[in-house]
Amino acid sequence: MGRFLKGQSGNPGGRPKIIGEVQEVARRYTVEAIETLAAIMRDIKAPPAARATACNSILDRAYGKPPQALSTTISARSPHELSDQELMAIIAGGAAATTEH
Repeated sequence: MGRFLKGQSGNPGGRPKIIGEVQEVARRYTVEAIETLAAIMRDIKAPPAARATACNSILDRAYGKPPQALSTTISARSPHELSDQELMAIIAGGAAATTEH
């Protein structure tokens, strides 16, 4: 139950047609969108955050988003074996990681 047979698609109907249509319409504006981003990037009166976002958007589309490093800590010990101090340090590290973004 709940499993697909070998060779059976999980999405036999394929991508919904509306998504393809929206992508097609959006792609008609690609050049204009890049030109708009470039205009914002070059506008010295635009807020620095807007200029930086425009720069990043152009670079992401030209070269792809840069890879992001993941930091993980793997413990061979069970959480039951860790001290309260060790558990609090792990929790604090996770909380710090979520507030950095």
